[in-house]
Amino acid sequence: MEETPLASLSLTHVHYNPNDPLSFASAWLALIPQALCVVYATLIWSSREAEVMFMFAGQMGCEALNFVLKRIVKEERPKQMLGKGYGMPSSHAQFMAFFAVYLGLFLLCRHTTASSQSPTAIPFVMRVCITFAVCVAATSVAISRIYLNYHTQRQVLAGLGAGIVCALTWYLITGYLRMYGWVDWALDLTVSKFFRIRDLVVSEDLNEAGWQRWEEKQKLKRRGDSKHLATKSD
Repeated sequence: MEETPLASLSLTHVHYNPNDPLSFASAWLALIPQALCVVYATLIWSSREAEVMFMFAGQMGCEALNFVLKRIVKEERPKQMLGKGYGMPSSHAQFMAFFAVYLGLFLLCRHTTASSQSPTAIPFVMRVCITFAVCVAATSVAISRIYLNYHTQRQVLAGLGAGIVCALTWYLITGYLRMYGWVDWALDLTVSKFFRIRDLVVSEDLNEAGWQRWEEKQKLKRRGDSKHLATKSD
């Protein structure tokens, strides 16, 4: 009996030149969008933050737009690449452009406007460094798609442009929802309270806020221990 030939899961299957270190590095860069999806899921489950959910919803909307655009344009990938599917625009470039631009806008604009009232907000220098690092990562992923011959320069530039437009549009939409109280309304719903959805990350660095609460708890514990020892010595 003839065996059915095995298929390859293209989601994580990346072609690269094993004799080229840059090609090997580019193959790993191609996995960053998948890794970020894991980060999204982890943050949503652990933090229950509304802003993270907003960003992930916009990210998925950006991916849906890429799916539609590829089937409208129907431009093939470079001839050197044996992979399947259309190449215009690059989904990797579009994904990373959205992530970098939206996160940068959040850190430098939305978080800044609310952080002046909170001592636990992320410091401005750190926000700038994070934004710069994410932009470098997005650029590296985009270049890697050209280096691996998965996309042409035009396809990557189109993906970057689409991702930037999606990020700007979604940032304005979420800003509108915040300005006119729709976010507060949604957070007051029973289902939001059941899942403990909150909106603290806009004005707080959750790691720093959590650390300060831990420090306060430890101080109270040390005071209690010292009082207990004093009472015991009497």
